[in-house]
Amino acid sequence: MNKKTSYITFCALVSALISAIMITSYFPYLTYAIPAVAGAFVILPLVELSKGYAVLTYIASSLLVLFFSEPEAKLMYICFFGYYPVLKAVYERTKSRAIEYILKLITFNGAVTLIYVGLAKLFLLDLEGIGEYGKYGIVLLYILGNIAFILYDICLTRLCVFYICRLHEKIKRIMRF
Repeated sequence: MNKKTSYITFCALVSALISAIMITSYFPYLTYAIPAVAGAFVILPLVELSKGYAVLTYIASSLLVLFFSEPEAKLMYICFFGYYPVLKAVYERTKSRAIEYILKLITFNGAVTLIYVGLAKLFLLDLEGIGEYGKYGIVLLYILGNIAFILYDICLTRLCVFYICRLHEKIKRIMRF
């Protein structure tokens, strides 16, 4: 089999796996966890092939996710978790750790703001007083969201290291890259 054909096949398999994972976002309370898990699978073509193939996988899986997942989870995947592993690889090439995390936090907060402002405008929701926390609800959500994001980033790094150390050679042999 041609190498380019096997690369595209690998990307298609990962895209299908991501779509299958995203279908489970209809289960209650998995709206944020499922896109995060699905986005982690973009690491596979990123490590095995290149950033270009990882972006191709993100685009293909995003198109599939548009049809098969819960609306809020779909937005979380398309607007942030799907492309974040590729951006993470780019950001981690910066020399300063502080600049790296500032860029990551700006990207995360920008995506979350875009998603929720978009949802609020679309459904005419008032985000001023979220639930029983009143006007501090949004601030609390951003603080907790940033803590969760930093933990997600650390877990993604460790998952990537685990994949490279334990699974990379096996996948390479199976796919014959």
